[in-house]
Amino acid sequence: MATVQSTVAATTVESSALTVFKNEPFVDFTRLDNVRAMREALDKVRRQLGREYENVIGGHRVRSEAKVQSINPSHPEQVVGIFQKAGAETVPAAMEAALKAFESWKSTPVTERAELLFRVAHTLRERKFEWCAWLVFEVGKNWAEADADVAETIDFAEFYAREALRLDKAQPPIQLPGEQDDLRYIPLGVGAVIPPWNFPSAIMAGMTMAAIVCGNTVVLKPSGDAMAIAAKFFEVLEQCGIPDGVVNFVTGSGSGFGNELVKHPKTRFIAFTGSKEVGLHIHELAAEAQPGQIWIKRTILEMGGKDSILVDSDSDLDEAVTGVIASAFGFSGQKCSACSRAIVDERVYDKFVERLKDRAEKLTVGPAEENPNMGPVVNATAMKTILGYVDKALEEGGRLITGGKAVEGRDGYFIEPTIISEVKPGDTLEQQEVFGPVLAVIRCKNFDDGLRIVNDTEFGLTGAVFTKSEERIEQARQEFHVGNLYINRKCTGAMVGAHPFGGFNMSGTDSKAGGPDYLLLFTQAKSIARKL
Repeated sequence: MATVQSTVAATTVESSALTVFKNEPFVDFTRLDNVRAMREALDKVRRQLGREYENVIGGHRVRSEAKVQSINPSHPEQVVGIFQKAGAETVPAAMEAALKAFESWKSTPVTERAELLFRVAHTLRERKFEWCAWLVFEVGKNWAEADADVAETIDFAEFYAREALRLDKAQPPIQLPGEQDDLRYIPLGVGAVIPPWNFPSAIMAGMTMAAIVCGNTVVLKPSGDAMAIAAKFFEVLEQCGIPDGVVNFVTGSGSGFGNELVKHPKTRFIAFTGSKEVGLHIHELAAEAQPGQIWIKRTILEMGGKDSILVDSDSDLDEAVTGVIASAFGFSGQKCSACSRAIVDERVYDKFVERLKDRAEKLTVGPAEENPNMGPVVNATAMKTILGYVDKALEEGGRLITGGKAVEGRDGYFIEPTIISEVKPGDTLEQQEVFGPVLAVIRCKNFDDGLRIVNDTEFGLTGAVFTKSEERIEQARQEFHVGNLYINRKCTGAMVGAHPFGGFNMSGTDSKAGGPDYLLLFTQAKSIARKL
């Protein structure tokens, strides 16, 4: 077991458990001291780029002959880290280590498991700028986007620790006369945690910490585009005292290692965030019982979105434009919650598009370490796919308002903020998830027509409406079919505790990460009745 941190950390643990949860404040990058600290962190992390990381199974460092690299999408020639390429043959060892650790971890008091998460939060808070720097280099987040990712990671640690303590005190609502009735939330077993690259700290760490604080053990297989951040998080877990085998860090391909991990008869649950296609594939693999399997595997799936902001004729257009720009082009549109459709009442459509174009053309694009409005997209394949969607939209009759091409003179994967108007319901760009800085603007006749268009995709993750009408706000509450609905604000930026996050339909299993129901997905309820 790794050594537990200092007395300061222990004191923080005790005080955290007694306080009400509060979201981690964001860094104010208008302050010169914070700018200086961020630049120093970038210099520090830059000197660590290119090192090799081992897989860690049951506390043992493991290397493979085959290697894979993580690169900086702002500078593709720059290697962020070198990693092991585990195949299907690695699954038995990882599963054996996790099963062995589960035998003791499942019985570890909830208070000790929660204390581990409080220590993680304390450590990340102390290293916030350094953590942001890793996000800048590995996935191309600008400073504010990186800070939001790190703050959410800290929030998940603090929130899930408190939620685990709350669940540990749960009791059935009725005590029958002559009985002692108890309700316990017990762990499931060994889980596969398969996170995405776009929130490589928050979602990766959030799913992992939710699993282990409930008493489960984990095989963590990070995204191939964000392996370094996951490796650094595993190092933090070790520094904070996690026992060997509770989390096993393994980098490998989805088709080899990932598929076999999902199919293994001892895998009890799979926590996944990513595309609809991969999520459905995991769900299908998990549904097929394997020889020796004695349970129905649980899948916790957060998948895609085709999110929209509906702009009513009476809305404050400047506020609506601000919300759409932030939602569509924050982190280059690479969020499952990003606004990829602006659905605008025809009475204000032309004025809205004009203001939108003006705002979008003021956005800066460049290497993430320079802190532009928009950094790169994640890799060359993503860049090609995104630009292909632009071409398809124009073929189908869309009108290019601004952008539409790669940024010239840059060696990274940079795409201009792109707006395409006159997109029609049913068009490819109106239906399919692009996952890039491309916004479709669609006319609607009125609010009712807009709601019809809002709900015409297979997804149902996030959305927003801008209107001054209380009647239409209430109508949206009832009819806008998404898991996270926002009124007169952007449709991105869910905050832990306030906005439990998860979507309907093909957007996943509505897992509601960061909410009071989330840990229930990593536990099973055991009712115990004793006659007195």
